[in-house]
Amino acid sequence: MKGSVGELGEFGLIRELTSRISSAPAVRIGPGDDAAVVAAPDGRVVASTDILLEGRHFRRDWSTAYDVGRKAAAQNLADVVAMGAVPTALLLGLVVPSELPATWPVELMDGIRDECQAAGAGVAGGDVVRGETITVSITALGDLRGREAVTRSGARAGDIVAVTGWLGWSAAGYAVLSRGFRSPRAFVEAHRRPEPPYPAGPAGAALGATAMTDVSDGLIADLGHIAQASKVRIDIRSAALDVPAQMSDIGQAVGVDPLHWVLTGGEDHAIVATFPPETKLPARWRTIGEVLPARTRGPAPAPAGPAPPGVTVDGAAWDKAGGWEHFSS
Repeated sequence: MKGSVGELGEFGLIRELTSRISSAPAVRIGPGDDAAVVAAPDGRVVASTDILLEGRHFRRDWSTAYDVGRKAAAQNLADVVAMGAVPTALLLGLVVPSELPATWPVELMDGIRDECQAAGAGVAGGDVVRGETITVSITALGDLRGREAVTRSGARAGDIVAVTGWLGWSAAGYAVLSRGFRSPRAFVEAHRRPEPPYPAGPAGAALGATAMTDVSDGLIADLGHIAQASKVRIDIRSAALDVPAQMSDIGQAVGVDPLHWVLTGGEDHAIVATFPPETKLPARWRTIGEVLPARTRGPAPAPAGPAPPGVTVDGAAWDKAGGWEHFSS
């Protein structure tokens, strides 16, 4: 495809994008009408939305448009499954400059479509508008299939903490790319295209997860959300965390403890959950810690008393910076 977005025009661009969409069973009416119609057999809809801004969340010299599409869809679909829901549909809002090559949004849509297919969802529609900075906004929808949503507020003292998926891979890939390299490729690709374990969310709900979230901001940060919402303490056992040898090699090369990436690196979108202690977890889940009681009010406790809600590593506070927060810098 030759030419720019401006040369193709709004309706030409919409035709190109919608021609690349594949549907899904839940999408009853897709692009081409005033609004989409998506089936909600459960009677409730799980919804999540996110925005990716060029220069803040992705760089075109690091990632292809296809990579950005996969990543944009993945981070929203992961939020849906982290509630215990099955993804059904996705809506796209896209801002692009008129001089952008028309191939870029087309390849972006290919990535979004393929990520939706991996999760069992379809693209139901969206909107495009001209602007100075490429902005990708995604809204993902899901169905609970008769189960209650698994929130962040259900963890209880005595629960175990378990995770499935990769931790620290995207952060290690970011470190590699930041230094001008493109290998080890597996870690670079993990940053460009995260691979959330989509079946794990509904499966975790079926196993009796008491609280659940995806690891988007970092393991400590996201478990911190559960700890605060549930008014508990969570202790992570560092020896239970998987630090691949190649990640250790990258850490040695760049002067970073790879455990830091595992504990604080975001954007892998692994699923972490708390379960009753008697739960028999499948092999794909790794038990990494436990839930402890917390002090919720009153004066400072004695040294042996409960601490406020929060996350510790091997019984101690993690005193190194890490985790993502949009307005921290």
